[in-house]
Parts: sequence; structure tokens; C-alpha cells
Amino acid sequence: MNNENIAKINTFLSFKLGEEEFAAHVGKVLNILEMTKITEVPKAPEYMKGVINLRGTVLPVIDTRIKFGMTKTEYTTNTCIIVLDIEMDGDSIHVGALVDSVQAVLELNSSQIMPAPSIGSKYKSEFIEGVANIDDKFIMILNMDAVFSGNELANIQDKTKETENSATIVEIE
Repeated sequence: MNNENIAKINTFLSFKLGEEEFAAHVGKVLNILEMTKITEVPKAPEYMKGVINLRGTVLPVIDTRIKFGMTKTEYTTNTCIIVLDIEMDGDSIHVGALVDSVQAVLELNSSQIMPAPSIGSKYKSEFIEGVANIDDKFIMILNMDAVFSGNELANIQDKTKETENSATIVEIE
């Protein structure tokens, strides 16, 4: 789905990281997976938990909490992996994002989304497209393409390819 079509859809998937709630545009979400065994990748960046086999494809999994400068994810029954379609230099890259729990699918109109705060945010403001106030709680709307820099995605791809070439990963159906 191209970015013009995605911009016309105002549906978001909300998820929790610690006590904070975030949302990603549904056009970027390919799948939500139950927690499964993640194969660690040697010398990967700290935020890269490892890889899983998703229907014959090696999928890198990122600990979103570490990526956002939080403590690492502690697994619970609600922990899951959101499979995202990230754009880098015109290419589509699939990445699994470890989250504490998925909350809801939200229909938001543009009037419900306020601009991202310019100062005082503990998260990099370039990740945040805006903030929605829903039922007296703030949900940060993320630009998933901006969460990872081109260098980070290239590094993740390199580590994933190394793993594809050197390991057998248990497949998930």
C-alpha cells in the first residue's frame, strides 16, 4: 500500500509499552503474532531481540521498549509481536516489534490528533506524528517509517541475512 492511500485511512492500532500507550497506522501493520521463541542473533544491536521464522521468511524482531529508551520487555501472557511494513529508500522491509500488549483499533479523524510536543518529550519527536486524547488519556501516534534510521534498518537486514545463511529457525504457521 503506497503512502498516499495510507494517508487517507484514519485507523490506528494502539499498543502499550510500560504505562505508555502508542499507536501505529494500520496500513503499516501486517499481522499480530502471539509470543514465540526468538532466535538470538550474535553481535546484533541491543534493541534487536533476534529473528523468528514467519511462514518461511526470516523476520527480525525488535524490542520496541529498548528502541525507545525504556527497560527491556518482560514477557507476560499479553506480550506479542506486531509485524510491520517499514519503508526504506523505496523498499518495503518487514520487522517484528515486541510490545507489552495490543490495546485496540482506533478510528481517529484529523481533528482528534494534536501536534507532537516540541519539547520535554522523552521520545524522539521525529517518531511522533501527533498525540490523540482519547477518554482522558494520551496516545502517541508513531510514524513507523521514522522509528528506524536507514543505517539501523540496513544493519538489521544484514544481521537477518547472516542468520538466514547460518541457522535453521523453527517455522511458525
